[in-house]
Amino acid sequence: MIAGSGPPAVAEYIQRLSKQPRLSASQMGRRRLLLGYQHNGQEVSLAVRGRTILIAGEPGTGKSWLAGLICEQSILQGYCVCIVDPEGDYRSLETLPGVMTLGGDDPPPQARELAQALRHPDVSVIIDLSKVTHQAKREYMRTLLPSLVTLRRQTGLPHKILLDEAHYFLGSPHASRFIDADLAGYVLVTYRVSALPAAIRNTTDAVVMVTRETDPQEARTLLAMCRPQPCEGAVLPAAFRDLQAGEAAVLPGAEEAHGHVRRFKLAPRLTEHVRHRLKYLDMPVLDSQAFVFTGGGRSGVRAQTLKELTGLLTVLPGECLVGHLRRHDFSRWLEDVFHDRRLATYLRSIESRVGTDDGREVAEAIAQAIRSRYETFPDAGVPI
Repeated sequence: MIAGSGPPAVAEYIQRLSKQPRLSASQMGRRRLLLGYQHNGQEVSLAVRGRTILIAGEPGTGKSWLAGLICEQSILQGYCVCIVDPEGDYRSLETLPGVMTLGGDDPPPQARELAQALRHPDVSVIIDLSKVTHQAKREYMRTLLPSLVTLRRQTGLPHKILLDEAHYFLGSPHASRFIDADLAGYVLVTYRVSALPAAIRNTTDAVVMVTRETDPQEARTLLAMCRPQPCEGAVLPAAFRDLQAGEAAVLPGAEEAHGHVRRFKLAPRLTEHVRHRLKYLDMPVLDSQAFVFTGGGRSGVRAQTLKELTGLLTVLPGECLVGHLRRHDFSRWLEDVFHDRRLATYLRSIESRVGTDDGREVAEAIAQAIRSRYETFPDAGVPI
């Protein structure tokens, strides 16, 4: 009983609690996650418990770094975290105490094996699906995610679940049933937040964070996720477009945003960040961003992934390629769509050889440069 209060006060207190299913951020501030620092040096941190976190932004802008930072600090504070890692980006977290990896070179864990691994609150698990085909990953998720929901309902573990590339696995209208919004505690990472079901995007108490985003459709989706609505004029799309490398922002709606887009420099991590470039070879872009070949009797042939582009560069006739080479279309596509300025600069130097070298040879050199960039590490003798 509360000191100095009678039964009516206790009843009133219980009724008040029953109307508030979750603690507010200010009430659960005992443990916090350090995200980074504003330019004035002010610390930006996040209350740990009871919330879903959405991390959006275009490829290569630091989403996995930010997600890994959140996982790293959660693990070090004693939380049980299950990291669903489609591409092997979070392997370095295994160096933290109490973290184990399942999958990888072995088959992905089944429900019983996962329940066994997650039976202790001080143990976290990385499910490495990097050696599994994309279709097999999607099928596995249909079993894995509901299994995690059941496990959390029965045992309370894991405390947090991270799902990277969330748009691939939660992109269907009914996919929201694979997760349990009432339990929260999810960290969903995506470069295509517009593909997530509205039920997930509109979670009222979610924390939404963004790295750089220049795609107009994605920017409009992020604006619609700011709270309160409408926010036109109060939050401009340029707020997402102007974010620099190593920066992110908390969107209005989370208490930590203080009612505006709160921009900050990402805090350093203890564990190494794994940049798994190989995944970008198979990452499809939007239909509107596909590379469309013209001329040479092959007009309309399209590439939506870097792997498709390199394949077409080696089989299409020279007359279908020369015009694109002269206009520097390939380097422009790499820069505008994949934001890889380093590779784009190198490709422009190759494209410039089309006036003196055979077009087929130039195209094959471009394909080889792309493969070298994304199939090897930058210190492995690659000239870019």
